[in-house]
Amino acid sequence: MKLSEFWLAVSDEFGEAYGRVITHDLVLGPVGGMTAQQAIKAGVNPREVWLALCAAADVPPDRRYGVGQREPKK
Repeated sequence: MKLSEFWLAVSDEFGEAYGRVITHDLVLGPVGGMTAQQAIKAGVNPREVWLALCAAADVPPDRRYGVGQREPKK
């Protein structure tokens, strides 16, 4: 997962405004007790951060994979 795909997934799942809040405020144990923004800045793989964020926010498993992907160009 690229960083741009991470932010697209956050926006798609949580909305842009709440997505920024949750990535700034929610502490994620699986990524060292950092917030998503801190983990990304520290170099943690965006996919790992995304999955930790999903687990902490109770995102259903069927919405955790394949997100952040743009529609293929025709």
